[in-house]
Amino acid sequence: MAGCEARMSFSKAQDLIRLAQLAAARRCGISLEEIALEFGVSHRTAQRMTDALEETFGNVLVEDGEDRKRRWRLIDAGLDRLQLRHETGVEALEIAVRGAEAEGRLRHARALADLREGLLAQAPSRSRIETDAEAVLAAMGQVTRPGPKVSVETDVLDAIIEALRGPFRLSVRYNQDDANRILEPHGVLLGHRTYLAARDPAKADEVRNFRIDLIRAAEVLDESFQLQEGFSIVDYAARSFGVWQDPEQYGEVIWRFAPEAAERAAGFRFHPRQVLEPQDDGSLVVRFEAAGWLEMTWHLYQWGNKVEVIAPEALRAMVDGYRRSDFGAMP
Repeated sequence: MAGCEARMSFSKAQDLIRLAQLAAARRCGISLEEIALEFGVSHRTAQRMTDALEETFGNVLVEDGEDRKRRWRLIDAGLDRLQLRHETGVEALEIAVRGAEAEGRLRHARALADLREGLLAQAPSRSRIETDAEAVLAAMGQVTRPGPKVSVETDVLDAIIEALRGPFRLSVRYNQDDANRILEPHGVLLGHRTYLAARDPAKADEVRNFRIDLIRAAEVLDESFQLQEGFSIVDYAARSFGVWQDPEQYGEVIWRFAPEAAERAAGFRFHPRQVLEPQDDGSLVVRFEAAGWLEMTWHLYQWGNKVEVIAPEALRAMVDGYRRSDFGAMP
């Protein structure tokens, strides 16, 4: 029992140090909502963490922002001496390098690799740290999943990243078009395909998706523009289940998972803003708002007859008749 309590105390101490680092690093501090999301805890636990932060550190500034949210910030924290283990940093950066290379983001991959080398240069025992990190990385495999793995031109992706910094307009050759299009990039969506969320002012005011693998050439123009008022790539992405955006399909989605599938389904993050509602009979109801019925049906098929679509009716009609009972396992 004492060992368990010690591990719990150590874990809380680690969280407190990490919270202090976040409160020092963020210019405006950190709010309860951000703490709850960052640490995966309840609102009440986030409150207890800020209480501990104020009790432990004497340089905590608590301020209410214009959005009426209270934030905690550390002033002159001196937390640069509180560093994570070098092995952990090397492992995290190497994993990030591999992810960037796989997605064709070679500029980011090079920058991450430079950070990795910089961290190793500061380490007291480089050879041991590299050996320990390599042992962990060698044991981490990647499951190969069927599906399209499109290749993206590095020059195109670099141009998009440069345009987003401005933001600057992009001149692109898209798909089979003979003439160039002038796009106003607002963000990038990463998924089974990579999409550029952009506005084509010659055709429409709204932001729409362009497949980056279909952009044959891209050039950054020396022309800045105003982002669509109130646009957020996080909110934009949340409007779809996958990447397909269809305003006519957007609305409440309700799925009910059978009791034998409820525990498995509860471990899934179907949507960043989902609501899980355990039922008295052991089943689980999942609610969220999004579009993209076709992508939903692709996923729902894997659950066979263990899931029922309650809403919308059009999605229910697409799934009915294809709910199999002979699948040997759930996702």
